[in-house]
Amino acid sequence: MYLLFIVVIMGVMIMRRDTSLVCIIGIFTIGLIVKGSVYLALSGIFHSFIYAITELLGTILIISIIVAMSRILLITGINEVMVAPITTLICTPFQAYWITGLLMMVISWFFWPSPAVALLGAVLLPAAVRAGLPAMGVAVAMNLFGHGIALSSDFVIQGAPRLTATAAGIPVQSVVSASVPLVFVMGLVATATAYWLLKRDIKEQADFSRCETAELSYASYAPPGEEQGANLRNILPVRVKKVLAVLVPGLFFLDVAIMYAADLQGGDATALIGGTAVFILVLITLLVYRNQSLEKVTAYLIDGFTFGFTIFGPVIPIAAFFYLGDAGINHIMGQVLPPPSEGIVNDIGLAIAGLVPLNPAVGAVTLTLVGAITGLDGSGFSGIALAGSIAHLFATAIGSGIATLTALGQIAAIWVGGGTLVPWALIPAAAICGVSPFELARRNLLPVLAGLAVTTIVAMFLI
Repeated sequence: MYLLFIVVIMGVMIMRRDTSLVCIIGIFTIGLIVKGSVYLALSGIFHSFIYAITELLGTILIISIIVAMSRILLITGINEVMVAPITTLICTPFQAYWITGLLMMVISWFFWPSPAVALLGAVLLPAAVRAGLPAMGVAVAMNLFGHGIALSSDFVIQGAPRLTATAAGIPVQSVVSASVPLVFVMGLVATATAYWLLKRDIKEQADFSRCETAELSYASYAPPGEEQGANLRNILPVRVKKVLAVLVPGLFFLDVAIMYAADLQGGDATALIGGTAVFILVLITLLVYRNQSLEKVTAYLIDGFTFGFTIFGPVIPIAAFFYLGDAGINHIMGQVLPPPSEGIVNDIGLAIAGLVPLNPAVGAVTLTLVGAITGLDGSGFSGIALAGSIAHLFATAIGSGIATLTALGQIAAIWVGGGTLVPWALIPAAAICGVSPFELARRNLLPVLAGLAVTTIVAMFLI
């Protein structure tokens, strides 16, 4: 029955429909089978949601805090000062593409890609356009480096690896380590292919859509509790902005050094980043709002949590179902599996190992396809739990490669659905650059497909 619902969920995703209802029905059905009681099966739905939220809470919390901090950096103009020195280096289309992309990648590791688009777009877009890179090229760079490389690797916040690692039943650090070569190959192939295509089109003087004003409208975001269009860009003196522009990235780079020195990983590393973000939010709020800071800190945190739960709301029922495939079923439904069992997925993997001669090539291709299919809903995150579960299943059958398969499924899902190919996931970058999200998705298609093909081949040798 569990396998049947996995097939149904994948079919629903292919049709670009929401899978939450299917997952809820799946949880109820599994509960009815193992408990033999309607009211216990209904209770199992709620317990599965609690279990999923408990597992995801750290990820939701860190993203919410990062977004809350990014809001105040955006409206005060501190972000503009932070990246201003970089704009002086942008003189050619080549420099514009790679500097925009690399800076987007680094900042996305710390701030998450969607806030990073807003933080960088206002400053880098005009500079890149003046250097000769069309607005479409800027959008492609921000997408591939931010929503592609940074989000699929997620080395710092580690939200994506935590989801897939939990579903696969392995440590987060195992997924992070296994993803490094795959992320490098995927990123290099996709970004280099995209630049080659852009360069060819520039030479042919193709008709690119340009941003009319080349500026980000800060009226699109009002500080919490204030009227639309209000902003605080002129409140802080320039000297104070410069100090904060150095302090903010300096604190995060200090966090990285502490992680390395103290060997902080997983939740401990995330906690350090989150605490630093809260400190920065409080510090800037005190400087800007002064006697109103008590209320404003709360308002910004609420704003961040609203964003976090909006993004992860659809993920909770999906994750709840796929946690049933591992030992989570015993936490949710009680001790329903026999003692030798390590979870439904593991049992299925052992059964397949005795029936089907799986090999690394079949496993790698399957995980890439599964990841890409799950990304079609435009979330990127909603299906990576499925990728982790299937990686566990296939690795058990093959006898090795669980971390590599998990990382491969994660990369495929997020590159497709996290903001590079699905048009409705491209809206932030497309809106800031003034281009069509559908045209942007078309521009990204060939580079992403090329990257996935090469990465899958490399994974076959690493399993």
